[in-house]
Amino acid sequence: MTVTPELLLQAYRAGVFPMAEHRDDPEVFWVDPRKRGVFPLDGFHISRSLAKTLRRDAYRVTLNTAFGDVIDACADRSETWINHKIRALYEALHHMGHAHSLEVWSGTRLIGGVYGVSVGGAFCGESMFSRERDASKIALAWLVDLLRRTGFVLFDTQFLTNHLASLGAIEITRSEYRAQLAKALQVSADITSASLASSSQEIVQRNTQTS
Repeated sequence: MTVTPELLLQAYRAGVFPMAEHRDDPEVFWVDPRKRGVFPLDGFHISRSLAKTLRRDAYRVTLNTAFGDVIDACADRSETWINHKIRALYEALHHMGHAHSLEVWSGTRLIGGVYGVSVGGAFCGESMFSRERDASKIALAWLVDLLRRTGFVLFDTQFLTNHLASLGAIEITRSEYRAQLAKALQVSADITSASLASSSQEIVQRNTQTS
C-alpha cells in the first residue's frame, strides 16, 4: 500500500500512526497501542526547578520556523523510527498545514523542539528532542500553553514515558483514547490562531491558574 499524506491523516483520525523499524528500513507499519499516553491539557506539571528555568527566559521560542530541522534532530539518535518515507510524509503534511513544529533556540542554535500532527481538536505529538538541559520540557510547556489557547481538547503523546509522566502525562486505554479522539474530531482548532506567549513568565502564571 502506498502511504500518502491523505492516508496518513485518515490514519490519525482512526487513532493509528506510522513507524519504521529503523532509519534505513524503506517500509512503514501502523501502530495502534493498547495503552495510550495523553497530556490532560489542564494537568501539565511545572516543577519548581522547571519554573525557575522558564522564568530565566534565556532562549527564544518559535512556531513552524524550522520543521525539517526539528524532524532531523528528533531522528539524530542511534535508534530511530523516522525513516526517509516518514520524514517526507510529515514534510508534506507540514506544507499542507496539518503538521507543526515548535522550536527552542539559544541565539541561532536550535537546542530543543517538538513536532506533531493536528486533526480537529487533537494534537498528536510525534517526537521531541533536547540538546541542552530542560529544552524539551521548555518546548512542551510552550506547546501546551498554545494548545490550550487555540481550542485543542486532546494532546496525544502516543506512549507514556517516565519523562512525560513527570510532566503530568497519563496512560489511558485504547477505547478511552478512541472516545476522546471522537470528541476532539468534532472540534475545529487551529494552532496558528493565537500568538505564542510573550514570555515564559506568562506561561508559568497561566499554568498555575489552570492546574
